[in-house]
Amino acid sequence: MLTFLAGVMAARAEGPPVVFFPASTAPSLVLDIAAATDLVVIEPLIRDFQTLHPEIAIRYRDFQTTDLFSLLQRSCAGDGRADLALSSAVDELVKLANDGCALAHTSPGVDALPSFARWRNEVIGVTYEPAVIVYNRLLVPPGEVPHSRAALIDLLRTQPKAYDGLIGSYDIERAAVGYLLASFDAENSTIFGRLLEAFGRSHLRELPRSADLLAELADGKLKIAYNVLGSYAYRALLAGAPIGIVLPRDYVLVLRRGAMIPKNSAQPRLAAAFIDYLLSPRGQATASARAFYFTPDGPLPRGVEGTSRLSAGDSVRSIPVGPELLAVQDRARRKRFLGLWRQALGKPLAD
Repeated sequence: MLTFLAGVMAARAEGPPVVFFPASTAPSLVLDIAAATDLVVIEPLIRDFQTLHPEIAIRYRDFQTTDLFSLLQRSCAGDGRADLALSSAVDELVKLANDGCALAHTSPGVDALPSFARWRNEVIGVTYEPAVIVYNRLLVPPGEVPHSRAALIDLLRTQPKAYDGLIGSYDIERAAVGYLLASFDAENSTIFGRLLEAFGRSHLRELPRSADLLAELADGKLKIAYNVLGSYAYRALLAGAPIGIVLPRDYVLVLRRGAMIPKNSAQPRLAAAFIDYLLSPRGQATASARAFYFTPDGPLPRGVEGTSRLSAGDSVRSIPVGPELLAVQDRARRKRFLGLWRQALGKPLAD
């Protein structure tokens, strides 16, 4: 539990936390990674990469997705820089690439990815992360655990007092990954409108980061959190948080965290080496065992409730890394969607 809470406190610190991983040989090269990925998740991969490349030091900055997007826009205009960007908000990376802000990277590892997991070799999907339902095991009786969106709607309808103010999800106006997941929910679910209404009646708590949702669950301030990235939830479970994790039976949204080399990268060769490590068998094995935990073909991590594996099928809806995501970034569409979201949750409409 202490490890989990320490990770949460780091995530809540003001401004982007900066951590330096020194090289073990001299002279050294420095790779600057700007990411929207919690340090506790990425650190095992950074340290393993450095065992293969002891001459590379890494400066790691952990942003919220919207702040990372702003940094990369400024970098594209020549104001500031990052050598490599990693983000769960792949729609924002695709927009940046479409605006000419990315360098292409080709390698056997990239070429081996399915076409929907990369775009123009400029935005490259390097993980496999389901969106899950997480619940506090001490507060939600086994018979009330929702295993589908319909079951969650029914629970909130039949137990309004028990769950009022105790359901959480991303603040989709502040968390780009939350907006991305909600957008694809709207496209994939015929009951999305009913789900939003249920959230509104239950006074949904909106929080900006996975770490915040998981901390509130661990503290008993939430009973259920919806659409949390499975990698963060499973790490909290391993660290002792009293939570359960459910893959919804109706469908599971899966995103691939994107990697992008900004066009003004000072170290594109080092950035490419890190991407290739993430896609390598060694990198994927390290990610599966110590960082992101979920894979498309392997068994589910122990303790996760749902289908036996996340292989492609009718219940798995992969969010593509491609031009389809440009529609998510359309300003008019975003304004309409946020208006519907705010209205359903009883929030004042933005000007």
